[in-house]
Amino acid sequence: MKKDGISFQREMEIPVANIDNRRTNLVDFAVNNQILVDLKAKTMITKEDYYQMQRYLQASKFKLGLIVNFRNRYLKLIHIIRMNS
Repeated sequence: MKKDGISFQREMEIPVANIDNRRTNLVDFAVNNQILVDLKAKTMITKEDYYQMQRYLQASKFKLGLIVNFRNRYLKLIHIIRMNS
């Protein structure tokens, strides 16, 4: 991304009002201040992963999140759009 001039932030903290621990919500990448990217290496993506990304989107006000799973033989990409956007 650096090479292509795409702005991003790695391990962006997403504060949640009711939680004091600032390191609780860490998304792997925030790209162009528009897209959150969460990287996984799991057998399968679960509902909890989906809900986690929804929490990230709600707290950050971003509209689009991507969950990328590297565990499968082929790269698995899941697009998630913020609810109530």
